[in-house]
Amino acid sequence: MTTYVHRRMRLGLSYRVTVAILWPLMRSIVSWEFTGTERLTRAEGGIIVAPNHLSWFDPPVVAFALWEADRPPRFLGKESVFRIPVFGKIIKHAGQIPVYRNTPEVAAAIRDALAALAKGECVVVYPEGTITRDEGLWPMAAKTGAVRLALTSGRPLYPMAQWGAHEVMRPYVKEFRLLPRKRIRIAVGEPIDLSDLADRPIDAATLAIGGDRLMDAITAMLAVIRDEKPPSTRMVFRREEQ
Repeated sequence: MTTYVHRRMRLGLSYRVTVAILWPLMRSIVSWEFTGTERLTRAEGGIIVAPNHLSWFDPPVVAFALWEADRPPRFLGKESVFRIPVFGKIIKHAGQIPVYRNTPEVAAAIRDALAALAKGECVVVYPEGTITRDEGLWPMAAKTGAVRLALTSGRPLYPMAQWGAHEVMRPYVKEFRLLPRKRIRIAVGEPIDLSDLADRPIDAATLAIGGDRLMDAITAMLAVIRDEKPPSTRMVFRREEQ
């Protein structure tokens, strides 16, 4: 109980205001099923959580699950989100971390994430880098951010599988479908074992190995949640394909 109070007492006013507004709403509009989130509650020090990405609605879904696990999240998010009127100011003051893609400032996101981890916080990185483009909504191949952060910091990297957010808001569709009430399922696995990579250079080959392990773990948990068999190959999405 002491840990529970301590983690939330460190949060700023904007974070608390956001929680006060959104949490009663998130409790009521969908139902919840959590598996393995107690691993995050028990973990000491900074942690990295890597969920699959289904919808524009799943960041509040992931945030709710982490808050309930007593791990208030710090998201790494695209800089453009921080420019949304009102909402952008709220998330900035709530300590979320902007990522400036394809600019020299991208290093600042890693720096800020490492600082958050050093303070014992929970940093959330979507390993796919964007909402899945897979037709069956299975996870795509990982970008490098989550594994790079784990290897650089030495902090544990937890895979998270989530399912149901897309029923409220389909991928890349601006909508909000609440009826009938949707069910959100969240599963968290054991930290990804990267111990054999710790002494290797953090290069493309090393990051690819770690990324495959991470996405294998997320996909396996998602297959259990969905009670379906995932595809034999994983989609590789390149932004120039847009």
